[in-house]
Amino acid sequence: MSEATLTEPPEETKEKLSIGQRIFAEIKFYAGLGVVMLAFLTFVWGHYKIPSESMQPTLEVGDHLYVSKFAYGYSRHSLPFNLHKLPFLKDGKIFSKLPKRGDVAVFRNPKSGIVMIKRVVGLPGDTVRMYRGRLFINEVLVPRVNIDNYLYRQHTGGVVGVDAYNETFPDMDESHVIYEQSDGGNLDTTEKFTVPDDHVFFMGDNRDNSTDSRARTGPGYVPIDHLIGRADLMMFSFKRCKKEADRYCPPFRAMKKL
Repeated sequence: MSEATLTEPPEETKEKLSIGQRIFAEIKFYAGLGVVMLAFLTFVWGHYKIPSESMQPTLEVGDHLYVSKFAYGYSRHSLPFNLHKLPFLKDGKIFSKLPKRGDVAVFRNPKSGIVMIKRVVGLPGDTVRMYRGRLFINEVLVPRVNIDNYLYRQHTGGVVGVDAYNETFPDMDESHVIYEQSDGGNLDTTEKFTVPDDHVFFMGDNRDNSTDSRARTGPGYVPIDHLIGRADLMMFSFKRCKKEADRYCPPFRAMKKL
């Protein structure tokens, strides 16, 4: 019994594509890839890079994050590439979910349209106020424990001294670290804020270097439909924090769960 062999068809029977057909095939492939990428960036994950020091020490300038967009549902603000500005898109959110207090969330500033990242402090119906550097939520003093103090060089060039505290929100076991330069800054004593329905109150972890819901120039109360997603993971960062004295700054950081 002879073995079966495969041979190429005669040259004249091969299908030959014209230049136009090849170009169309390439366009079709990249258009399909673009649709898949757009769907991924819209409905699953978003990639963001930290531009400021307002969330130190949790996040450093230059950190690259992956943000879970399905955590809070979808609105026009979930769209990438400024597509939220399309005139036929309406306000509102589908599959809407409230964030949890303590979440690090990405949102669109309702006043300026700029995408920002802060920590969720106040939920609908909560009261929030600062008094001499201490945070009160629903008139309960939020405990903090001093864990360190040092100097660090800001990316703008100046050197500041900070106290680092472990802060623990009510009804939560896990703490997060905040910075305070002093307890007498402009936003360290505020009015009492009452968070409206369908809104969230945000603050930065670097309390004296954050333009957040406390500030008149900040985003104020942020509507739920302006939430883009929950920052779950700091993927990587090649940026080093700016150090003075004994602050340790690792040369490379990756895969940090938030």
